[in-house]
Amino acid sequence: MKATMEKIEKNIVKLEITVESDKFNEAMKKAYAKNAKSFNIPGFRKGKAPMNIIKKHYGEGVFYEDTINICCDSTYPEALKEHNIKPVDYPTIDIVQIGEGKEFIYTATITVMPEVELGEYKGLEVKKNSYPVSDEEVSEKLKAMQARNARVAAKEEGTVEKGDIAVIDFKGFVDEVAFEGGEGTDYSLEIGSGTFIGNFEEQLIGLKAGEEKAVNVSFPEEYGREDLNGKPARFDVTIKEIKIKELPELDDEFAKEVSEFDTIDELKADMKKKMEEEAEGRAKREYEEAVIDAACENAKIEIPEVMVNTEIDNMIKDLEMRLKYQGLDLETYYQYTNSNEEKVREYMNDAAVKRVKTELVLGEIAKAEAIEATEEEMMERAKEMAKQYGDKEVEKTAKLIMDSQKNFLKLDVINEKVVKLLVDNSKAIA
Repeated sequence: MKATMEKIEKNIVKLEITVESDKFNEAMKKAYAKNAKSFNIPGFRKGKAPMNIIKKHYGEGVFYEDTINICCDSTYPEALKEHNIKPVDYPTIDIVQIGEGKEFIYTATITVMPEVELGEYKGLEVKKNSYPVSDEEVSEKLKAMQARNARVAAKEEGTVEKGDIAVIDFKGFVDEVAFEGGEGTDYSLEIGSGTFIGNFEEQLIGLKAGEEKAVNVSFPEEYGREDLNGKPARFDVTIKEIKIKELPELDDEFAKEVSEFDTIDELKADMKKKMEEEAEGRAKREYEEAVIDAACENAKIEIPEVMVNTEIDNMIKDLEMRLKYQGLDLETYYQYTNSNEEKVREYMNDAAVKRVKTELVLGEIAKAEAIEATEEEMMERAKEMAKQYGDKEVEKTAKLIMDSQKNFLKLDVINEKVVKLLVDNSKAIA
């Protein structure tokens, strides 16, 4: 085999690969062996006709497709290795010369990994956010816990007020026609929760149990259903029952009931500590992302469109998996979001470009800094994953992960080291 390379344009190269005539003839024999049983030639049992008879009957080209595949499969990877080419997509194959007894010559046009020109990535000055936790925020979180532990009781007298729970029957109409999904029975609606569209809930304030009312609202323009988007609607509502929330006292007894602490002060102190840890974690993540963004901003790359499209494909697959866990599929998602695949791909484009650029820049920095992942580091990461799965046989599961996802583990460890290098060599500014 002989392979020559020509650079067509940035990120695109063309290989011209020549396969010796004897190698081509061998591939032709393999193609014959694979397909002989498919031919029915008069005078021969099915599958027993010699190759020269089949070629005479159908033409020499009858075996070309499989012969080409056999030749390309054996020579293309070798040519990539010889010229140190890293493709990012399948090649475009064109035949230059083909024929029995001749050299087989073909070209492969390939989109390759782009060149990354790193800019400054050490000593970057990046703003670091801080999120101090106030006593008021702690109080709000405590009130939310208080609300979750409220006792619901029937409101024997009075009318619906904000904060009450109205148990209702309702039926919706658009243009005097009942619409699908617009009906409910014994539905518990907390007034002021914003669960229903528009000012639906506010219109129930002042009603007594047993009363009925026609509630008029309009669906949002982007509601997600073409038959309802922007349409005015009427809901016939009956108040079946009114309930109130009775909030428990925020005292030591409350702390004992909802936590492992004996006093309300201990509970508040623990809540504040956890909120501060969350705030610190958020600030740390945001700072890391900002440092990475700054390094990427300083780098120059022409990203092939195919890499962006592949990343979008992966993002859509991830979306599909998340929807599956919720019992949905992509078509249902498109329907409820008033979108389609084209719109979703367009929406994801910028994020995909950023992901691809980040991966390329981190990889180039790792190369420049000779950052590698050891077997021990990859195994430790595999063990962490096994623990997250909740598997009791951590060592066994980690080994399986190591065997099946080694490249992922390697990339994960290396990227973590690169991010640490960037952060350690950066300067935080307020």
